[in-house]
Parts: sequence; C-alpha cells; structure tokens
Amino acid sequence: MSYMLPHLRSGWEVDQAILTEEDRVVVVRFGRDSDQTCMVQDEVLFGIAEKVKNFAVIYLVDIDEVPDFNGMYELYDACTTMFFYRNKHIMVDL
Repeated sequence: MSYMLPHLRSGWEVDQAILTEEDRVVVVRFGRDSDQTCMVQDEVLFGIAEKVKNFAVIYLVDIDEVPDFNGMYELYDACTTMFFYRNKHIMVDL
C-alpha cells in the first residue's frame, strides 16, 4: 500500500512537511517500502488516512533514499513511525 500514501523523497521535503503543517499532526513512517513490517504498517496507515485527514497527515520516507534522519532520530528498526505537531516531535502512547 505504500504507493497509495505520499512519499517524501528528500530531507528538504521531510523538513518542509514538518515545518509547514500548523493545524494537524504530521505522521511520518520511516522505513523501507520493500520491508514486510513496513508493508503491514503502510496498510494500517492507508486504512486510517481518510478517517484522520482532518487532524493528521501521513507521509512515508524510505530510509535508504533519504538517509538524512537515520542518525538524528536513531532509526535502527525496520519500521519507525514518528509524530510531529507544530514542528515538535511528540510521543504517542498506544
């Protein structure tokens, strides 16, 4: 389902997505599109995208294509989902 959600293809695009969104939570899935764990996560995110569109926007970032944040956000897992609100990283308990 990764082809159904918007991809951010550069570090600049990721920064702009986080910086410019003032009203909604920015959900960023960092990982590899070909990874099985990411495929499952992408399917879940696609399933909720329409329901949360008024208060959240969802983006995908391939960590091989955009390695800029791997060290900064310590992206060592196969699939990491991060949440930002008004340019600040927020923790979400599930």
